[in-house]
Amino acid sequence: MQALIDKAKVLIEALPYMRRFLDKTLVIKYGGSALSQAQRATFALDAVLLKYLGLRPVIVHGGGPQIGATLERLGKRSTFVDGLRVTDDETMDVVEMVLCGQVNRQIVGLVQDAGGRAVGLTGADGNMLRVTRRLEGDRDLGRVGRVVGVDAEAITAVAAAGFVPVIAPIGVDASGVTHNVNADEAAGAIAAALRAEKLILLTDVEGVKDAAGRLVPSLGAEEARKHIAEGTIAGGMIPKIECCIEALQGGVASAHIIDGRIEHALLLEIFTDGGVGTLLTR
Repeated sequence: MQALIDKAKVLIEALPYMRRFLDKTLVIKYGGSALSQAQRATFALDAVLLKYLGLRPVIVHGGGPQIGATLERLGKRSTFVDGLRVTDDETMDVVEMVLCGQVNRQIVGLVQDAGGRAVGLTGADGNMLRVTRRLEGDRDLGRVGRVVGVDAEAITAVAAAGFVPVIAPIGVDASGVTHNVNADEAAGAIAAALRAEKLILLTDVEGVKDAAGRLVPSLGAEEARKHIAEGTIAGGMIPKIECCIEALQGGVASAHIIDGRIEHALLLEIFTDGGVGTLLTR
């Protein structure tokens, strides 16, 4: 009986958050090469539960490991500049094939296997993600896009019809040419355009760490910039933090960097007092 009572207490703890986030949009960037098939299925269950509780989850996904593996099978070497894949025309064909034809369909299938309804979209649909060609210093990265605008009409239409939008980060320039877009950047821009309540980056790390290696549970935007300047936040965490800060400046209420390897990490972050990972606020 006590075990049953404890389960009821968990629901009571979640009640204020259910009320607070009813009808609110959550943009979830789903990624992390370390996520196993079981963790992917758990993530899909969490997303479906959010939908049935009256929240509006929007999933933006990456696919870097899958793209790299496909290029390797084709005998094509991947080159990166500051973490961005140099994308010539041949590589872009593979990027679109993997992101739109493989990963997107897999995530849609996982959500529907978990009892939800999902619709796969790409940033090229309805000119959703508008981009310009991205340059890093004097390096031309090819068809790599920087997001300059978001038309969220397709996303809101899909969500309003009761489906979970699942979005592949492909952008289009003014000429209609498709570009590869960093998934974190795409998720941040979409969250800002939707005025989302939360931007949640699911990763394969615990969150932001301090100089002593301890998890930082919460950060203000200015404090985060200070940590970057001091070198406490470094490497691949920098673009994630910058993406979160830009989303906050664009109107998103809060941003979260959480460890997707933790079972039901989404639910723990949204519906418990302690949460998991690192919360970023304005």
